[in-house]
Formats: sequence, structure tokens, C-alpha cells
Amino acid sequence: MIRNSLTGKQKSFLRSMGMTLEPVVPIGKEGVTPSVVASAKEAIKKRELIKVRVNQNALMTPEEAITMLAERVDANLVQLIGRNGLLFKRNFDAPKINLPK
Repeated sequence: MIRNSLTGKQKSFLRSMGMTLEPVVPIGKEGVTPSVVASAKEAIKKRELIKVRVNQNALMTPEEAITMLAERVDANLVQLIGRNGLLFKRNFDAPKINLPK
């Protein structure tokens, strides 16, 4: 289940940060594989906010693939535009992003 514990203000803040990000996790033809999940977990642990892109040759729709990835890494789906999605998960050990209340 996707945790949606973010307020509108927090999502807006994260979306503005996400505009400058490059996609770090591509989802290819095989879809959301264990290696894709592992690389997303690693990236989100370091950065808290990551952008993912669903490639043209993917068999799943971008919405299905990004939603599934968000569920598997236990992250908030902040935004979904076209083939790109923004995922956020707070790193309580070493927080990088200071969210507004």
C-alpha cells in the first residue's frame, strides 16, 4: 500500500525540488524487476527524493509501473507526469530534505 502521509504543501515543495532532478531509475521492458527495486531502494535511501522514468519499450503503463515500484520500496508517490514519476521516502537516520509542516 502506498503511504500518502504528505500534505499538499509538502507535495508541492517536493515537486518543485523534483523539477531539477534527472531520472535515476529506469524501468525497462521487463518492468519492475528485483534489480530495479534494489536500485530504487539504494537511491532513495541516499537522496530521499528520486525521479524514475518508464522507458518506451516497457510493457506496463507508466502509471502501473511507477505505482508498483512505489509500493515495493514503501515510498510516497509524489507526482506522475507522462513517463516520469517522483518518489519520496524519509530517511530517519540521515534526513536530507527538510519538509515544511
